[in-house]
Amino acid sequence: MSTLRNKVQLIGNLGNDPEIINLESGKRLARFNLATNDIYVNNKGEKITDTQWHSIVAWGKHAETIEKYVAKGKEVAIEGKLTTRSYDDKSGVKRYITEVVCNQLLMLGKQ
Repeated sequence: MSTLRNKVQLIGNLGNDPEIINLESGKRLARFNLATNDIYVNNKGEKITDTQWHSIVAWGKHAETIEKYVAKGKEVAIEGKLTTRSYDDKSGVKRYITEVVCNQLLMLGKQ
């Protein structure tokens, strides 16, 4: 059961082209936003689409694959773990960011 403690699985569409960052260490990083949709019918009988946005980061080979084959609008399935980091903004206010670190990627739909 220890492998299930911090696991996220998402299927969605990229909201932007991935940002690819080449670090001085030689590592490659990909960042993008993923939209997931939950569709339900409210108490008035109206069909509602609730879109949630997720910040995704991928390292190494996954970043290279994303750079070559994944673009805005593409549907992907990812598996990863939630991480939270913090930074101080220009005003000195501490800000927190929660991201999904991708450790598996599957391209869906038409490529």
